[in-house]
Amino acid sequence: MRTNYQQFATMSLLRCAVIGVGYLGRFHAQKYQALPNVKLVGVCDVNQQACQAVAAELDVTPYLDYQALFGHVDAVSIAATTNQHYAIAKACLSQGIHVLIEKPITETVEQANELIALAEQHHAILQIGHLERFNSARLALEEYLTIPLFIESQRLAPFNPRGTDVNVILDLMIHDLDLIQTMVNSPIVHIDAQGAPILSSAIDIANARITFANHCVANLTASRISYKTIRKTRIFQPQSYISIDYQEKQFAYFKKGEGEMFPGIPDIIRHQSVFEAGDALFEEIKAFVFAITTKSTPLVTGEEGRNALETAQTITALIQSNLSARYEAL
Repeated sequence: MRTNYQQFATMSLLRCAVIGVGYLGRFHAQKYQALPNVKLVGVCDVNQQACQAVAAELDVTPYLDYQALFGHVDAVSIAATTNQHYAIAKACLSQGIHVLIEKPITETVEQANELIALAEQHHAILQIGHLERFNSARLALEEYLTIPLFIESQRLAPFNPRGTDVNVILDLMIHDLDLIQTMVNSPIVHIDAQGAPILSSAIDIANARITFANHCVANLTASRISYKTIRKTRIFQPQSYISIDYQEKQFAYFKKGEGEMFPGIPDIIRHQSVFEAGDALFEEIKAFVFAITTKSTPLVTGEEGRNALETAQTITALIQSNLSARYEAL
């Protein structure tokens, strides 16, 4: 669903900051500063050089300790490394500060549950940064999604050392886990998974087959050892088929028509769209600010972030178990 953000201009200033201003955090800070109803108070990072560089670029105050922000901000983005998400978010939510956390939400489901409870206790918005929810090609799906029967997704990327603090399931596949679990909206009843470490000590390529209670099946592949970037999902439904290319911003819908193209061959109705590149991160941050200022449910909730994490952890455990069995057999 697209939200009308025009009312932002009439709202009072929301004081925001970004904690963790490496590659992605710097972009978060830029987006906040571009919003008319937001005051970017400062940026925070333990890396003094990186922190001062971004602060100077945006003409805001640099902070080396995120707790120094308390009392000065209403909301923060947390773009620090995954192993820091829980401690930083817990401290911020306990102060009643609204939090947008980059995916994955935390390292463990238990930590995620605690953050969800803290957000509710302190009436704070907790949004998770599953960026593909704001992809223009994904937004086009709502009108055509009916009863998914089989889903196939591929998320492949060249190797990038920047993402190796987590395995490929938590780095890349978690995007599709969030998207697909939201599409299907049914409990998972069974998972099969295989994968392997190739260029790092963590799992670099993975495949998972997920069966849902409503009998939908999803087949997901994620790899960070690909020659080129591919981000595609195909959805098969009764009498229709949907193809989404998140990378190229393309959406295609094919539906069985009433007539026949040739004897015995049904007519196929086609609808295809190519969208402008857009700015998914800007839309994500606008949605976060909108949820705060209107006291509404964020588009990607803490519960949804936890559900994607839980499935990712199950897949990781299955692959690690399978790898151990293989090594023992050698």
